[in-house]
Amino acid sequence: ALVESLSAAFEAAQKREDFRVILLRGRGDDFCAGADLSELEKVTREGPVASLADAKRLGGLLLQMRRHPKPIVAAVQGRALAGGCGLATACDLVLASEASEFGYPEVHLGFVPAMVMAILRKRLTEGKALEMVALGERYSASQALEMGLANRVFPADTFHEEVMAFAEALAARPSEALRLTKSLLYEQADLSVEAGIDRGAEVNVQARQTKACQAGVAAFLSRRKRDA
Repeated sequence: ALVESLSAAFEAAQKREDFRVILLRGRGDDFCAGADLSELEKVTREGPVASLADAKRLGGLLLQMRRHPKPIVAAVQGRALAGGCGLATACDLVLASEASEFGYPEVHLGFVPAMVMAILRKRLTEGKALEMVALGERYSASQALEMGLANRVFPADTFHEEVMAFAEALAARPSEALRLTKSLLYEQADLSVEAGIDRGAEVNVQARQTKACQAGVAAFLSRRKRDA
């Protein structure tokens, strides 16, 4: 149910031109403590076909987030564990409360955080990603920041205010520039250096044609003339 509701919300946000940034956070003390294991057990009993369909629903959500034209920011308070950690990892940027915890404890249940692995290994080094999923330990916000899983860590008592200030600053950037930046960054991951530079040239041209870029360049040149 959560996967389907998130997918619908992301789709709705994509159609809204007045939406600049998507902020994802949990309701309550935790960001997300993982999948409903009773539901997982139920689907498993239904057989491999049902399990595959269930897994692909989650995989489809992760791809939708990566391909979404708007930046998706995770605001992680409390625990982000297992599938919850995967949900945070799939966001473009991760803001963490200093009291938050991250982890992939699936190995303790004989399970694998398989759906998020392709994204996790891009956010971390391969060795750190393997350590995280193989040991199944929990990591503090400062550790998550150090290994590259989190982008910023804010004090717990001012977390909401810091998150909103960050989101508002991001939303103030030209939306078309953000869209092109996000899509090019992820596209580059699957290209050779040569192909990546060629693709970068194409996006460079697209960016130059946007009204925001043309206005920004004109304003910069106007200020420089006044200062001369």
